[in-house]
Amino acid sequence: MKIMCNKHVRQLSIFTLLSVALSVQANPLPLGEGLRTADPFARVWPDGKMYIYTSHDLECQKDFHMQDWMAFSSTDLKSWTNHGAILSLEDLSWADNYAWAPDAAYKNGKYYLVFPAGTGFKDRVNPENSTKWMSIGIAESNSPTGPFKDMIGKPLWTTPYANDPSIFIDDDSQAYLYFHGKGQDYNVIKMRDDMRGVEGDFIKMDMGGYEPKMEGPWIFKRGKYYYYTMPENNRVLTYYMATSPTGPWEYKGAFMEQEHQSNNHHSIVEYQGQWF
Repeated sequence: MKIMCNKHVRQLSIFTLLSVALSVQANPLPLGEGLRTADPFARVWPDGKMYIYTSHDLECQKDFHMQDWMAFSSTDLKSWTNHGAILSLEDLSWADNYAWAPDAAYKNGKYYLVFPAGTGFKDRVNPENSTKWMSIGIAESNSPTGPFKDMIGKPLWTTPYANDPSIFIDDDSQAYLYFHGKGQDYNVIKMRDDMRGVEGDFIKMDMGGYEPKMEGPWIFKRGKYYYYTMPENNRVLTYYMATSPTGPWEYKGAFMEQEHQSNNHHSIVEYQGQWF
């Protein structure tokens, strides 16, 4: 199954992924009447629950206007607990806008929220006038539902412009941060062991010569293989496979075609012996 969101419809759904066949049976999640959530990343933590971390649109805004991040949890994928805002732009000293797609990780007995945020104005009519800037931050908590705290008080880097982070922790506890970046797609960087900074330089991955426009990558491991999945051209969900989290990757094609004339955002997790 796959947790996904359509950024215009603002509706999170569950789909079943069985082998290479996809049963497209929408199951809108009852997260709250009228609640505008988007960009979901799902995680399963040691307490046995599935958690979904989302961005959150405020009402009656001209554009995507997101000021905080939310978390939801479930034990049966039918009823969900709303844990409210777990981090807000008001908690950050370096950003005041663009509380977009988050992800989360568990390491060293702590929970980490990795998130994009930024400053400036996006001019959709005259893009040359835009001053928008975004980067990636990280916050930590003793609880999967926060409150999360920005312990370093700054982004993990200022250049390149980046959003849509996805964090993967390998079997040896090394954390890797993937993202969508301006001129830097298909890059990954290692996280420090304390998760409060990055280690070394960006690693440009070998994608086998195929690097289409993308956003919102998601990486997971199943057996001995690593899977790099993404909305290709921001729409169709496709994947690569490798035997290392940094590649080289082999392109395998689509596993879900576009459903709406808008962007896709997805994640894939194993829960109670089944993949979602």
